[in-house]
Amino acid sequence: MPRGTTLAFIALPLLALSLAYYAQSSSSPLGPAPHLGTGVQFSLALSGLIEYAQAAVQAPFRFKPVEQPEEVVIDTDEYEYTREPRPRFSRKIIAVGDIHGDIGNAERILQMAGVVDENNDWSGKVDVFVQTGDIIDRGDDTIELFNWMEDLREQALAVNGIVLSILGNHEYMNAIGDWRYVLESEKKTFEPRGSRLEAVTTGWLADAWAENYTTAARLPLHGLLGPPNTDYPVPDGSAFARANAGPLSHAAFSFVHGGLAPTYPNLQPFPSAINNLGSSLLHRLRERKPQPQPHPPSSYPGLPAGTTREEARLYGSDGPLWYRGWADEDERKVCRMVDEVLEKTGTRRMVMGHTPQFDSIAARCDGKVLVIDTGISHAYGGALSALSIEYTLEPVKGGGWKEQEIVKALYADHDDELLSVSTRDLENLW
Repeated sequence: MPRGTTLAFIALPLLALSLAYYAQSSSSPLGPAPHLGTGVQFSLALSGLIEYAQAAVQAPFRFKPVEQPEEVVIDTDEYEYTREPRPRFSRKIIAVGDIHGDIGNAERILQMAGVVDENNDWSGKVDVFVQTGDIIDRGDDTIELFNWMEDLREQALAVNGIVLSILGNHEYMNAIGDWRYVLESEKKTFEPRGSRLEAVTTGWLADAWAENYTTAARLPLHGLLGPPNTDYPVPDGSAFARANAGPLSHAAFSFVHGGLAPTYPNLQPFPSAINNLGSSLLHRLRERKPQPQPHPPSSYPGLPAGTTREEARLYGSDGPLWYRGWADEDERKVCRMVDEVLEKTGTRRMVMGHTPQFDSIAARCDGKVLVIDTGISHAYGGALSALSIEYTLEPVKGGGWKEQEIVKALYADHDDELLSVSTRDLENLW
């Protein structure tokens, strides 16, 4: 017999019995029976008994109630957002240029910028750390530096931080076999002796470069635009297409080692067009058998057999590894071309190393071009610096949003410098 029917058969006779007993007790000159209590108390008991009987009868026909959320939720095509309160978003980014084998100065800079703590572990004070290549050469600390970068990558990931690592021309030079800037003292740090060639071609360093490093990076400032290295233009059907076509479009920075030349033909989609070429070239270098002996003392091996024209162009003078035009050419000339490159790459500013400035980070074209190699290695003796980017997007009372970018140069030995402040008022995010 169903549960509800059983309860009804039990409850209804009890109800009838209670009514009869109450009527008999009430007609007595002594009033209601003492064990039934006062009339009010009995009415409450009787009312509860009736409700119980009704519930028992109706139970089989009721749906289980579902607890409703307290906040109103609006469904959109890809996301769910709470209507109120609208959250404030912030992201802090630190970028550091060429390190060139100097772990002492690198540690000092990352501590100064808040990337690491006094133990040189990830501090959790920044959201993203970007290093723009040329960790290797000109110094002895290759092994320590690359191991440290991998440690920081793991530590950051554990607390939702991000480490973005860019390959510089010197990383590629070592993989090719161009060792003109490798110190003899640095070679001796590799054990067993002679294992350096294997490390940079097919061993642990080559593995790290293939897995955790790219030749270019596009870093969206807001998560609505996608994770790091989300392509621009965004592919059709992407979950991030709508945001990248709205008011936040181009709210991103590009990072490469040398620069994105206006004449370079493989700017789109950015950054995958460049990164795919970099991956294929590194793969060709790994597959050489036998690996050529490095130059010097051997002759320069050059790019491997089978290298495509596009791969060779990547490593060419106007490719992202070697280009110096944004840093060296007349500012009025380059500023006429910068917006075209930013438009193609879906970015607002471009950040690069490679061309040492020595005294300070260079901000050109109203901060759209940022050259952050200041020769921080003891091999150069330049300024110990880092680039700081603070991005906020906060709701405005009454509707709309305020977006702000604050770009600073941080220095270990003198006062920080404000490079650019940009504020935008947005009616909505779509």
